[in-house]
Order: sequence, then C-alpha cells, then structure tokens
Amino acid sequence: MDTPTNTPQTGTAATPLSSDAPDTRSRLTGMAVMLGSGMSNQFGASLGALAFPVIGPAGVVAVRQWVAGLVLMSVGRPRLRAFTWSQWWPVLSMALVFGTMNLTLYSAIDRIGLGLAVTLEFLGPLAVALAASRRWMDLVCALVAGGAVAVLMRPQASTDHGGMALALMAAACWASYILLNRTVGRRVPGIEGSAAAAGVSALVFAPIGVLVLVAHPPTPVALACAAAAGVLSSTVPFLGDLFALRRVPARYFGLFMSVHPVMAALVGLVVLGQALEWVDWAAVAAIVAANATSALAPGRAQRRPGAARVRA
Repeated sequence: MDTPTNTPQTGTAATPLSSDAPDTRSRLTGMAVMLGSGMSNQFGASLGALAFPVIGPAGVVAVRQWVAGLVLMSVGRPRLRAFTWSQWWPVLSMALVFGTMNLTLYSAIDRIGLGLAVTLEFLGPLAVALAASRRWMDLVCALVAGGAVAVLMRPQASTDHGGMALALMAAACWASYILLNRTVGRRVPGIEGSAAAAGVSALVFAPIGVLVLVAHPPTPVALACAAAAGVLSSTVPFLGDLFALRRVPARYFGLFMSVHPVMAALVGLVVLGQALEWVDWAAVAAIVAANATSALAPGRAQRRPGAARVRA
C-alpha cells in the first residue's frame, strides 16, 4: 500500500491528495463517500459469505478476483509490454499477496465470522503504522491494541484457533501489501501497477476457480453473491476512496478506515446473524480507539500529496 503511517491503508491505487485544504462541503462529501465505501466493502463481504455453503471461500474469492481484475484492468489500462523487470517483480509480488490476503480472510470469515476476522486482519496495517512511529502515544496505542487482541483470542469452548490464524495471516498479507504498494507506486505510473497486479491475480485464480466451480456447481444466487462481493468489496471502495482522498486530509482517511471492524461486526450481526459477546465488542472498540488516537494525536508530520493508497 504505502509509506507506513498511523492511518491503515488497504491499497492498490496511488491517489494524489490535493495540495490545497478542501473546503467544508468538499470534506463532508469526502467523509460521506468514505463511510459509504466502508459499508459497501463489509456488505459485499457478507454477501460473499452467503455463497460459502455452495462454492466455498475459494470459489467466492476466485469470482471476486475476476471481477476486480476486469474492472481495474479496464480503468488502469496498464502498458504491460513496457514494464521492466524492476517493475514486474513488485507487481507480481503484490498480486500474490493480494490473492492470498483475500483467500485467507474469506476462509477466516467462514470459520470465525465477519466481525472478528476483519478486526484481526486490521492489525496488519495498524502494526505497519505503529512500527514506523517513535511517539510514546503510539506505543500506548500498540499496547492497547495488543491487549484487545489477547481478549479476542482468549480460550473458549468454541474458540477456532485455525480461523484466527487465517485472519492473522490475512493481516500479515495486508501489511506486506502496504509495503509493496509503496514500491509499485514509485516504479509504475498512475494506477497501472495496481491494475496489473489485479489482472495477474485474476489469472492465477482462473484455474482455481474453474476447479472449484466444477467440483461444486454454483447456483445463480451463489454466483450473484460472489460477483456482488467483487463489485461491492473491490470496485466501489476503489473508486470511492479515489474520490475521497482528493477531498479529505490523510489523517481523517485513516480515522474513517479505523471504523471498518465496527462496520464488519454490525454487518455480520444484521446480515449473517453473527453475534459477538459484549467483551468482544469492547475489544473491537479498543482496537478502533487505538488507531483513531494514533491517527489524530499531534506530533506526526503530515504526508506529502500522493502518499495515500486504497485497497481494491
């Protein structure tokens, strides 16, 4: 994604920030778009989960990668023949990480629920951001987040440690994605690198998806849910964040990104009937508060325009 900061990013697109402070109306519009984008992301994931009983997480992820690849290749129009090896290797690495991240996340959602899986995945960008800081406040935030994770992973009769491990793998992939996006953003112009990575990931998942769909014939509803996950969790957030990052300061983008675990828990409850215990809600809130505090605390230099990225 991008340079480590205290604002979690989810990125594939280099997005130039305006050098002038946005006016109030523009900023409010950007914030509204970010909220809608975040809700779309989690609602799309919940729709994908509805298709798990028919085609499984791998089938849903394959369809999602196909949709994301088609959309981003169409929008980014990467000049693949002009890429050099120094451009190709981070693009290929990002494609591998992108696919692994979504596969492990969706597999975790299938086992431990949307809210808990997204909360644990969120630790990836939060860890990258806090690791780059030298402020005592960020150390406190890291300790709070670590304590919250310990609460979420506490031993219980129904604890699925395998699902939690998958979510933490997704978190590690997200962190790697941030760092790889930094390299891709420096070496490939515009969003060509992001588009190429999405296209490669779609190709990698082509045989996987075909095998899964042949072994588990999909229903029209399952295919529709998987395709909706690709649109709502990839296309809409991608375009929405491109729009918002031109109107909202980077620190506020990070603040709004931090509410994704809460959105995921709410959507999981409403759409999938996945309820969390009150202590789990408290842990989710603690992780969100840790990131929000780190994002808004004074003392960190502002990023230059063009530093932000969003995840597709």
